[in-house]
Amino acid sequence: MRWVSFKADGRESYGQLVGDSVVEPGEAFRAMHPDLRAVIAAGKLSDFEQGEVTSNHRLDAVELLPLIPNPDKVLCVGVNYRPHIEEMGRQVPDYPVVFVRFSASQVGHEQAIINPRASEQYDFEGELAIVIGKPARHVHRDQAWEYIAGYCCFMDGSVRDWQKHTMQFTGGKNFHRSGSMGPYLTTADEVPDARLLSLTTRVNGEVMQQGQVSELIFDSPALIEYCSTFTELLPGDVIATGTPGGVGAARNPPQWLRGGDVVEVDIPGVGQLRNTVVDE
Repeated sequence: MRWVSFKADGRESYGQLVGDSVVEPGEAFRAMHPDLRAVIAAGKLSDFEQGEVTSNHRLDAVELLPLIPNPDKVLCVGVNYRPHIEEMGRQVPDYPVVFVRFSASQVGHEQAIINPRASEQYDFEGELAIVIGKPARHVHRDQAWEYIAGYCCFMDGSVRDWQKHTMQFTGGKNFHRSGSMGPYLTTADEVPDARLLSLTTRVNGEVMQQGQVSELIFDSPALIEYCSTFTELLPGDVIATGTPGGVGAARNPPQWLRGGDVVEVDIPGVGQLRNTVVDE
């Protein structure tokens, strides 16, 4: 199944993607589960059809929102592909490099991402993200797959000079509307083995990044194990697993995003996330 969060007629909602339509749950179901995060928490991703369907919306007639508009936390993992580590001149880490993204720093599929006027170094990073399906604390990696509700594409837009102001990435990773996630949640049962997924990032149609999820230094189970040790992961939490090599900062000359550029993160079997850059 594929789920989206969307806005239509001035109202925010969610629904299941069926072909080119978004099937919205009935009012009774939405009263109990007001957003997609609540649906995940209740374990209802597979059985909303028991309720009355309010309406079908054409996919091209709705505005897709960040998949989880109100996550408790978004955890991102840096330098998790060896080619990216090498191109950035870093050492292979002993532990996952984890930083936090704020929900306001993200937009949805086909929404504009913003090139901030405070910097000339706005960069792209295509990633696979996992969405947590149930509370997870001290989870061993052997059981970690059971805690994944599904997957989506993630664009971890990075403002490189701000990222390097200190040893912490926070500033450069949280500019307003600098990242995106979506277009939809592909449930875990639709992805038999996430390790077999591939990822491509394109800018204006040109391939910039290509990688295999199997190349992750710390894979999804390892990240769930690590993160659930220092915090309780909650339903709807997002973990962005890292980006392959090929980022703009590592190119000669560097290739930064500018207004009018189109960034696509394509993960066959999961989705294709597309955003246009606008200058602040």
